[in-house]
Amino acid sequence: MPNPIFVLGSTNTDMTIRGERLPLPGETISDGSFLMAAGGKGANQAVAVARLYPQGRCVFLGKVGDDLFGRETEARLKAEGIEPRLVVDREQASGTALILVDRQGQNCISVALGANGTFSPQEALPLLQDLSQAAALLLQLETPMETVLQAARVARQAGVPVLLNPAPARELPPELYPLLDWITPNEREAQQLTGVPVEDEESAARAAGILQARGVPHVLITLGSQGCWCSATGRLHPARKVKAVDCVAAGDTFNGAFAVALAESLPWEEAIAFAQEAAALSVTRPGAQPSIPRREELSR
Repeated sequence: MPNPIFVLGSTNTDMTIRGERLPLPGETISDGSFLMAAGGKGANQAVAVARLYPQGRCVFLGKVGDDLFGRETEARLKAEGIEPRLVVDREQASGTALILVDRQGQNCISVALGANGTFSPQEALPLLQDLSQAAALLLQLETPMETVLQAARVARQAGVPVLLNPAPARELPPELYPLLDWITPNEREAQQLTGVPVEDEESAARAAGILQARGVPHVLITLGSQGCWCSATGRLHPARKVKAVDCVAAGDTFNGAFAVALAESLPWEEAIAFAQEAAALSVTRPGAQPSIPRREELSR
């Protein structure tokens, strides 16, 4: 059996309202439909790994509250075939997200991190003891930066490739960059990290060069409907054209799929195409985790 992929990150319960358009500040719109589903960037990416890595295994490390949402989270992860390693917070609630989606599939999201925000390095360290067995470690930024940094250090010491999806965007400590093998910002995150407005292939290449100068060998910047720019191939990979219903978790699907492709040692071009196909299929469906495809739905 292939080595497992470890995912350290957040888990939320997503409450989504789909409507004709997003409300303006102070405005109430009453024509929406409601969906509650599992979410959180870390858990989303773990589900993507589990569904797209059928011969492998996914281990998820996170923190939940001592509440109904936390217990449901553990049950859902197990149902996906994921090995959950969860710390339970007796004081903070489990993470939640309120999501608004318009008819074009664009969204705005407000997250209450809850227990995700108290996931400390001391709590995470025992969960990482067998990380040396992993094919890769996948990280995001909905857990404390100190915990992300420690996990990356442990992975580096164990010789395990580290992929960071720097979302939600925030400043990264300089010592984190050299611990990464891949960083995968979208255009807004890349701009926030580098100061370069990322709008096209040329500006993506400039932003990627700045990130590489900080110590990251490989940079992959997603540009929405334009596709993604990859430093390993030196070019823009056009996105698949689909009718978007809901873009929630599209980036998480892409990152989970890309981690799987790297664990399977696919060439760069094939790895990107695999991740793009999975993400394209996800935006044709509503919800976060419900939208993530399974391996048998893809061409590879």
